[in-house]
Amino acid sequence: MSHRISRTMLWLVPILAVTLFPIRASGQESASTEAREQRAAQTPQSVTGCLQKGEEPGGFVLTGDDGKTWELTSDGGTKLADHVGHKVTLTGTRIHESKNHEEKTEKDEKKEAAGKEHGDLKVDKLEMVSESCK
Repeated sequence: MSHRISRTMLWLVPILAVTLFPIRASGQESASTEAREQRAAQTPQSVTGCLQKGEEPGGFVLTGDDGKTWELTSDGGTKLADHVGHKVTLTGTRIHESKNHEEKTEKDEKKEAAGKEHGDLKVDKLEMVSESCK
């Protein structure tokens, strides 16, 4: 009888290991993806395009040369208002807003982006490329 249990265990253990391993691996992959996204959000990013006033009061938007629209925030050191209508290169970090904040601003963001890809950028540096967006 114990010989039969040993044989059963010999084939049962590898089957359980193979069956359970993908679950564990997918959990690790998800955590790894989150970590990559967080590092990418903290990495400085430069975007060139046309700076315009946004839909929200005091808001600014950059339509990138690649077609992506960026809703901008600044700590006040970068004078975005002085460059409305100019082609600029902005350097900053991506912002991932809370779900609650995103729901509140979604309507304005969709209008500003005209259905195109959009993101949020905290501007640390502004370089003027041209006094016009053309």
